[in-house]
Amino acid sequence: MSQGYAIELYFDPALENQVLKAWNVLARRQISTQLIEIESRPHITLFSSPFVDPLKLENVLKIFASKQEPLPLSFCSIGGLPNGNNVLFLAPTPTLSLLQFHLQLCDAMKKDGVEIAEEYRPDSWIPHCPVAEEVPKTRMAEAFTVLRDLKLPVTGYAMDIGLVEYSPVRELFSFVLGNAVEP
Repeated sequence: MSQGYAIELYFDPALENQVLKAWNVLARRQISTQLIEIESRPHITLFSSPFVDPLKLENVLKIFASKQEPLPLSFCSIGGLPNGNNVLFLAPTPTLSLLQFHLQLCDAMKKDGVEIAEEYRPDSWIPHCPVAEEVPKTRMAEAFTVLRDLKLPVTGYAMDIGLVEYSPVRELFSFVLGNAVEP
């Protein structure tokens, strides 16, 4: 049974591989395998909700993606989320283009009547790419040390936007940024 839906921003293959390296190092050290187990893909979550109409979002995302260009990203720091899931992440530089991309997506969804939860509203959204979830508290320092050894910044482009159902993660659809919508 679905726990929810998320709109995710996906990366070019080289950037995706850099993030997967972090996942794999943490998995080999048996610190965190959660993202691999739920069959996730490296991403930045733009929106999440337990209840959405995928068909409504498909049209919104198709039109939105057609008006966007691939988005440059630079992950230059690591961090953790203050929730019970012990999530560690790579943080992208919050560029004006990334923040405007997110704002425009929220505006497009609001016009279609989609409710945006507080944590995904433009004034409180924290852009991040998860690299570990459910890290045991006793291994957080070790996980940070492993991530600190990554050669940052890691740069690339966001190339696609998609809707997934979770968990496990199942992509419902995705669209290439800048791909013109046929009439």
